[in-house]
Amino acid sequence: MNHEWSLSELYRGYDDPKFAEDMKKLENSIAEFSAFAGDLSGSPAEVLRRGVTLLQQINTSASLLGAFAFLQQAADTGDAQSAAMIGKLQQQLAAMAEPETLLIRYVASVDRLDEVITSDPLLEEHAFLLHNIRKNARYSLAPEVEKAISLYEISGSSAWSDLQGYLTSGVPVEYRGTTTTLSDIRNKAYDPDASVRRDAYEAELKAYGRIQDGIAYSLNSIKLETLNRCRLRGYDSPLDEALKKANMKRETLDALLGAMEEYLPKFWEYLRAKARLLGHEDGLPWYDLFAPLQGNDRSFTIEECRDYLVQLFSGFDREETEMIRRAFDEEWIDFDPRSGKVGGAFCENVHPLRQSRILTNYGGTLGDVVTLAHELGHAFHNHCLSGNSILNTDVSMPVAETASTFNELVAMNAAIEAESDPIARRALIESQLMDAAQIICDIYSRFLFESAVFAARDNEFMFPEKLCSMMLDAQKKAYGTGLDQSCLHPYMWACKSHYYMGGLSFYNFPYAFGGLFARGLYAKYRRDGASFVPLYKKLLKATGTTTVEGAALVAGIDLTDREFWRSSLQLLADEIDEFIALC
Repeated sequence: MNHEWSLSELYRGYDDPKFAEDMKKLENSIAEFSAFAGDLSGSPAEVLRRGVTLLQQINTSASLLGAFAFLQQAADTGDAQSAAMIGKLQQQLAAMAEPETLLIRYVASVDRLDEVITSDPLLEEHAFLLHNIRKNARYSLAPEVEKAISLYEISGSSAWSDLQGYLTSGVPVEYRGTTTTLSDIRNKAYDPDASVRRDAYEAELKAYGRIQDGIAYSLNSIKLETLNRCRLRGYDSPLDEALKKANMKRETLDALLGAMEEYLPKFWEYLRAKARLLGHEDGLPWYDLFAPLQGNDRSFTIEECRDYLVQLFSGFDREETEMIRRAFDEEWIDFDPRSGKVGGAFCENVHPLRQSRILTNYGGTLGDVVTLAHELGHAFHNHCLSGNSILNTDVSMPVAETASTFNELVAMNAAIEAESDPIARRALIESQLMDAAQIICDIYSRFLFESAVFAARDNEFMFPEKLCSMMLDAQKKAYGTGLDQSCLHPYMWACKSHYYMGGLSFYNFPYAFGGLFARGLYAKYRRDGASFVPLYKKLLKATGTTTVEGAALVAGIDLTDREFWRSSLQLLADEIDEFIALC
C-alpha cells in the first residue's frame, strides 16, 4: 500500500496540460463574472441565475487548482512552486471581491426575493445561499474597498499564516542526540515510556524558543488585521463575525459553554485519577496528558488499520464502508510524518472529483487509528454533500466536526464494548476520556486564550513571553486542579494553526460543539439502530443548506437548550465514574 496520497486525479504536475487549461478556464470565468457584475441587466431571475451559474464555474475551477497546490505544499512546505501557485491563485481570486460585492448589493435590492427564487429550479436549489447573501449584505463594503482588502490579505494574514506553518514544520528539534521534527516529537506524547514523553515535551518547548518571535509576529499581525476588518464591516467583534459566518446563534454558544463550565470539575476528577495511576500526587503533568495506560498498548500497521476500520463500519453503513475502502485503495491518504510535512491531520474536500484527501501523521497507536477515523468522518460528510451544488458545500464550522466526531465514537465504543478484561477496558475508556478532555478542557482554554488575545491586541503588541503567560492563564482556568500547575504548555499558541487563519477566528468551540452534538446523535443511533442512518445522512447533507440550528432540527434537537448539552456531557460524566471505579 502506498503511504503517500496520489494527486494524479487532480493533475500530474504543474506542467500537466489540464492544469494550464483549468487555469485559463478560471481566468476566463472570473473575467466573464466581472463583466456580468458590471451590467446586471435583465429580470431578477435571469440575473440571479446567471450569477449562480458563473459562481459554480469559478468555484469548480478554483477548487481543483487550489486543492492541488494546497495539498502539494502541505506535504512539503518548502515547495516553492506550490507556494508561488497559491499566491497566484489568491491574486486571481482577489479580483472577485469587487464584482461579488456588486452582486451582493443586487441580491439585497431584489423585491420579493422569495417569489423570484421559487420561479426557477436553480435558484430554489440555492435559496439558502441567496437568503444568506441578503442577510449578510450589511457587512459588505464598497466594491473597491472589498477589492483592496482582498489584495492586501495576500501579503498580510495569508502570508503570516504561511510563515507560522513554515516555521513549525521546518524547525529542527534536538532530542536525545538526534534531530527530528515537531510532528515527530509531538507524536512521542503517546509513547508508553514515561521518560520518552517527558524528554520529548522538554525538547518540544525548547524548540519553540528558536521560532517564537516569528510566530508571535504572525499572531499579532493576523489578529490586528482581523480586528480592523471586523470594525470596517460593522461586526461587533471577531466572535460576532465567527458566529454569523457559522450561521449559529449566540444563544447556542452560550448554552454550550455554560454546560461545559458546569462539568469542568468532573473532568478534573478524571485527570487527577489518571495522575494517581501514573504516580503523580499534584495533578497530571502536561507531558502525561496523552500517556497510554497499561492494556492500551495495541499497535496497528496501516494495513491493519484499514482492515479494522472497514470491518468496524460495515456494521454501521455500507455506503460509508465503501468510501473508507476507496480512501485506502485509491490513495486518498498521506500517512507518515516526515521533515517538511505539516503537523496534525486534516481532510480536504475535492468536490468536483467527489473525493477527499486526508493528511495524517500516523504513528500506529489506537489514538492514530481514531484520528484517521475522525478524518474519514470528514470525508464521509463530504461524500454526503457530493450531490449538492458546489455552492451548497460550504459547511459552517460547528457542524463541520459532527461526522468526524461521530466516527470517533463508533470506533472507540466498539473497542470498549468488545473488551472484557477490566484493565484493558479501563485503558480504552481512558483513551476516550483523554480525547473528550481535549474537546472540553483544552478547547475551552483555546477559546479563553483567543478571546484574551483579541481583547489585548488593540492596546499592545504581545511578545512571546506575554503570549505564553496568557496561554498558561487560560490552561489554569480550563484544567483547574486536574493538571500539575507547574507543568503546563506555554507554547500551545505557537503550534495550533487554527489561530493563524485570517478569515476564520475562533476555530475552537466548533470542536466542543461537534463532540457533544455527535454524542447526542450517537445516543440516538444506539436507541434507534439502522433506522437512524438515513436520518443521519440527511442531516449531513442539510448542513450545506441550513443554519446550525436548522440542521439539528432534522434530528429534533434544540441547540439553544442547555439541557441538551448537559445530557451529552452526562454521558461523559458516567464514563468518568466508571473509569474512577476501575482505578
